[in-house]
Amino acid sequence: MYHTLRFLGFLFTLILQCSADPGSSCSKTSSLLDFESEIEMFQHQLRGVIKVLDDCSFWVSEFDMLPGSDVHWWGAAGPDFANLTTGFVISNDKLNKTYKNESFVVRLKSNLTWDQIGVLAVWDIPTASDFGHVVLGDLRNGSGNISLSPDLAPSPAMEPNSSTVRNRAGGVPTMFENCKVLSPNYRVRWTLSADEDSIDIGLEAATGTMNYMAFGWADPKSSHSPMQQADVAVTGFTEDGMPFSDDYYITQYSECMIDKNGLVLGVCPDTMYEGSDPDGLVNNTRLVYGHRKDGVSFVRYQRPLKSIDKKYDLPVNHTGNMTVIWALGLIRPPDALRPYYLPQNHGGPMLVTYGHLVLNVSEHVNDCLGPLDADDKEDQDLIIADASVPLVVVSGPAMHYPNPPYPSKVLYINKKEAPFLRVERGVPVKFSIQAGHDVALYITSDPLGGNATLRNVSETIYAGGASAQGVLASPMELVWAPDRNTPDQVYYQSLYTQKMGWKIQVVDGGLSDMYNNSVVLDDQQVTLFWTLSEDSISIAARGEKKSGYLAIGFGSGMVNTYAYVGWIDEGIGRVNTYWIDSKDASSVHPTNETLSHVRCKSENGMITFEFTRPLKPHCSRAERQECNNIVDPTTPLKVVWAMGAGWSGDHLSERNMHSATSSRPVRVLLMRGSAEAEQDLRPVLAVHGFMMFLAWGILLPGGILAARYLKHVKGDGWFQIHVYLQYSGLAIVLLGFLFAVAELRGLYFSSLHVKFGITAIFLACVQPVNASLRPKRTANGEVVSPKRLAWEYLHVIVGRSAIILGIAALISGMKHLGDRYGGENVEGLNWALIIWFLLGALMVLYLEYRERKREKDRNSERSSWVLGNMEEDDSTDLLGTSNTEKESHLSQILEVQLQPLSK
Repeated sequence: MYHTLRFLGFLFTLILQCSADPGSSCSKTSSLLDFESEIEMFQHQLRGVIKVLDDCSFWVSEFDMLPGSDVHWWGAAGPDFANLTTGFVISNDKLNKTYKNESFVVRLKSNLTWDQIGVLAVWDIPTASDFGHVVLGDLRNGSGNISLSPDLAPSPAMEPNSSTVRNRAGGVPTMFENCKVLSPNYRVRWTLSADEDSIDIGLEAATGTMNYMAFGWADPKSSHSPMQQADVAVTGFTEDGMPFSDDYYITQYSECMIDKNGLVLGVCPDTMYEGSDPDGLVNNTRLVYGHRKDGVSFVRYQRPLKSIDKKYDLPVNHTGNMTVIWALGLIRPPDALRPYYLPQNHGGPMLVTYGHLVLNVSEHVNDCLGPLDADDKEDQDLIIADASVPLVVVSGPAMHYPNPPYPSKVLYINKKEAPFLRVERGVPVKFSIQAGHDVALYITSDPLGGNATLRNVSETIYAGGASAQGVLASPMELVWAPDRNTPDQVYYQSLYTQKMGWKIQVVDGGLSDMYNNSVVLDDQQVTLFWTLSEDSISIAARGEKKSGYLAIGFGSGMVNTYAYVGWIDEGIGRVNTYWIDSKDASSVHPTNETLSHVRCKSENGMITFEFTRPLKPHCSRAERQECNNIVDPTTPLKVVWAMGAGWSGDHLSERNMHSATSSRPVRVLLMRGSAEAEQDLRPVLAVHGFMMFLAWGILLPGGILAARYLKHVKGDGWFQIHVYLQYSGLAIVLLGFLFAVAELRGLYFSSLHVKFGITAIFLACVQPVNASLRPKRTANGEVVSPKRLAWEYLHVIVGRSAIILGIAALISGMKHLGDRYGGENVEGLNWALIIWFLLGALMVLYLEYRERKREKDRNSERSSWVLGNMEEDDSTDLLGTSNTEKESHLSQILEVQLQPLSK
């Protein structure tokens, strides 16, 4: 019946064509006479069938196509890039409209014959785009109707995909015998092969890349709703853009899960119920083909009418009416717990995102009028340029280039193939060009590139040129600042080869204008923006790949981390805060941080969220966990990220597990506006801390104690000990200070530890200068000069103050280490430090007691004698004020005159 209708349509169209031009006549000598083939789709949802009628015309039927710019029927010698781009227009008919399952006759130009055409294509001239083509004759086997030179031979990469369609020669996988509209944006196509016990099914939907398409048969024996106990195929695309199709069975209306008894429940793959499937007996769907073009997902698979698996697969009665079910919705990518793509609740209204109907697959159906037209047709990865982050440009193999035909090598930016680039007017864009010396990057108005002047086409070059080339070892930096005169759309291309780059969208304003700093986090998948103020910080996070939610965390990983999650909930952007103390969903604890200026949005499936928070929460640490979430601008902030298919603000479950996450934290230097990979700097801090303890806890206090309590030792030993210990301690202090500066990448004085340390070091450095300016001693018997007395007081006060501040810096430094790394033994080290100084204080009290007792004994001896003309070395008690310092050369002999007090 179907083939009879096709023949009648062809006959009717031919009669109309002949009656419209009764004087036209054409011979039928070509070897391609009656050649019929389906058109292979490349862009613009092109479908159709062509049949050669005679030497100068062909018939087109079932023709679907979205409109282009200036579209023509095109001829070329072969289907590869070089041949197609040097092809020619073969008909005066233009194709500048939307075609909906239409049929018509096309006449070749009067000067053309079929011998000159090896490939018949639908071609958009301004963009050099191949919407679809047919290889005429048996060209792909090397025995076509024309001869090709070796350098113009068809490229294997451009050959049509294999297909199981058998109703026409050269069948392509996008063509089927039947098509049924399921919803305005969802269709099912099928071709029945009853004699081979199989059916080919194509699912087609204008939906997001993170969404699944499901279709299957309900159990006619089930007393439940059609969805339960149904045998369905779930199709979609992986994160890498590869199609998949798997066999699922629905035991209950929920997301797939394993209960506490190990029972598998929900919408689950057959392999979860029955284990591994090495022979393909459990998963009876076989992926045939899949693509994503123009914002439309298409997956073709094949399944048997009768399956070997009787428990989880239903037989398809191809001659009778059966209830089929279908659904669209988000899919959760595999994770460590469940390595499967699992559909989530489709949500939405019935007959839009899910539904069921009665279908007889043996009856011909075709109510799909025209191609699906998606609102968002841009499927390329989006990169939003920032002024402070260079875009790394390299070249690589063409895998998913958006505008076929294309050369074998195209441009990659930040590891993404020919991404859609968005820049902001007034914001400089920095390119780091490492694509090789045969690729010269330039920004142009021409969509093809490759130096348009060589094609006699005018173009405007905005940046780059022949000198914009470099390699990995010696990259070339190109800076381009789009201005108010830059068009809304330009292109990045290679000066030497056409169609290596893609589009640049030029917009007004953006995050780069709103925030002072930005860095790219680990794996270049998330960009972090921030602006510091006196007591708060404004933060924005933008995902660089499509996801259902985006999360950033302050910590070394997703455990013991303060997390901020942004997602879209029924069209409304939301941002919540959490404390995560383990890896399961029950360990994600909502918090009540004070956030303001909260925004969240999704563009092309990529999440961006913003918020402002205080640097120090306005609550006590003992009140709530989030009160410990302090952001110290002087301390590098460790940041991690995660993405997933969906988030729930109320009831967290395993579905909230991330599908992509950073491999390591990045240390963000908030005050410098830069970032670096996380490194364990505790060894450096340990050296710094040990050196400061050695100086402020042992050497410098020891030198002061020597000057105070060792004067009774004969000779100048006390003075030598005092000088050596003080200079040794000062040298170690300065060396430890250099370690601190290297660790902090500069000096920041907002930290209490830094303030104590810098002040103590300054006072310690003053002491040697003070000692060199010591006033001379007075003559024997004279009163001590005011300068000398002032110097003694200054020397004592400065020395003691330096020691006190040094001890305070040691204790605050231990606290700083605990806040930064959360070490379990930091508190113990703090107590050890305090005990050390308490023991030192007790020792000082004991030595002071001994010194006072010694002084008392000397005073009792002086009650019988008068200390006369005694000359000492410069051994004054720098810590006491009871004696007068007297200076003399150390080698002088002490002269003592003793006189009786009474005669």
